[in-house]
Amino acid sequence: MSGFRDSASASQPYKDPTPLPDSVPRVQELGVTSGPLKSAAFFIGAYCKEYNEDFMLCKNEGRGDPGQCLKEGRRVTRCATDLITKMRENCLEQFDAHWNCLELNNQEYYACRKPERTLNKCMFEKLGLTKTVPGTPAGKKQIHEVEKPIYTTVQR
Repeated sequence: MSGFRDSASASQPYKDPTPLPDSVPRVQELGVTSGPLKSAAFFIGAYCKEYNEDFMLCKNEGRGDPGQCLKEGRRVTRCATDLITKMRENCLEQFDAHWNCLELNNQEYYACRKPERTLNKCMFEKLGLTKTVPGTPAGKKQIHEVEKPIYTTVQR
């Protein structure tokens, strides 16, 4: 029989019942919520492309064995941590404005195009990274560069 255990009033800190073996090196978590991750998502995709591709190839070859790709997964996490750190060092004000806007607008990009444009400009100027949405037809403007979009916070 199991019982409810209130974590707030626990006498001991939580201990994972199934920890990773010591042979698996530890990696720090990113330490950000969904807002900053979504704000940085396209930049992480561009900055960490090789690591992401290695991880996805490993997952496809692994046929359901998650332990096989831990090394590649740690590389992706380290790369994303590195980029988030660089974003905070170089574009903190713009990054904070964009992810806070996402938090306040149900994680919808279309509601946060102004802070997104300033973040994109800063990222290009300081880190040389551009936001590119995969699957955009050739010759068409990227959705975040459209001047008068159909979808806005107030519908026309």
